[in-house]
Amino acid sequence: MPNTSSFQVPQEFLIVGAATQTGLFAQLHKAPCTLQELTARMQVDSRALWVIVEALLSLQYLVYEGELLKLSPAAEKIFYQADDEQYTGFAFMHAYNLIKSWIQLPEVLKTGKPASRDSSAERNTHFIKAMTRGAQKSAAQIAGYCLQDLPPHPKVLDVGGGPLTYAKAFAAGQARITVLDLPEVIDMMRPELDQTLPIEMIAGDFTQGLPPGPYDLVYLGNVCHIYGEPENRALFLAAAQVLRPGGQVVINDMIRGAGVWPAIFGVNMLVNTVSGGTWTYEQYQTWLADAGFTVAPWQEVGGRQLIKATKQ
Repeated sequence: MPNTSSFQVPQEFLIVGAATQTGLFAQLHKAPCTLQELTARMQVDSRALWVIVEALLSLQYLVYEGELLKLSPAAEKIFYQADDEQYTGFAFMHAYNLIKSWIQLPEVLKTGKPASRDSSAERNTHFIKAMTRGAQKSAAQIAGYCLQDLPPHPKVLDVGGGPLTYAKAFAAGQARITVLDLPEVIDMMRPELDQTLPIEMIAGDFTQGLPPGPYDLVYLGNVCHIYGEPENRALFLAAAQVLRPGGQVVINDMIRGAGVWPAIFGVNMLVNTVSGGTWTYEQYQTWLADAGFTVAPWQEVGGRQLIKATKQ
């Protein structure tokens, strides 16, 4: 039923997002300073900064130490102390960036074209951090499910796996992993790769082809919703070509018809992509079967919806 309790303006979220985007937290993390010094460092309007700082003081993100502004201990833990249980980093900025697309929904509805947006390196960083954080809780369970029917030390192709969360979970299961992602993502994440892990990173676009196999598993984690039927059909055919006979594809994505969220996320794809969306199990089943796979019923693992298919 309609949920009017969700009709809220997220003022705190917008204030914190603006402070992050303009570098306010980063400046104070470097060194505490006076309000006047902060204004000069950020090169912003003094009245506007005073209003935002007063709000952040009231919300307890900032504190005064004498005349110096600094991050509160709680804010330091949330944003910068990765070993603290309260740590989130700035992964929330992905949602902040999405708001800018969602408010263009009336225009998208008229034109059918995705919303205009920037593609800055900072935005890409926020996206990767959000994907990394979102996958951490379920990665081990999902990797276990994917690997359970495969031979020892299987070869895994992780398509779009640049954040490395699932690759690390596969490595913990004694797999050898090839991660394929866009060049800018690979460049961003390569320095964070533990070189002792059996993970190879390849820069490329999966719509242009997949690295040659043969692989025991092609893992498609949250990539199918980016594109429509023609692209997904082509992807499944490409996966079949690089899999050994009896190899498997596992799709980790939202299945339309399996709850409210996949339909809502479909709107997110409407405003952010040319042809993306969320697809029904029956659609996946047809596309995979046409590519030469036998498709198992979908399973929920770690709170995620997975479809496993075996190459005939």
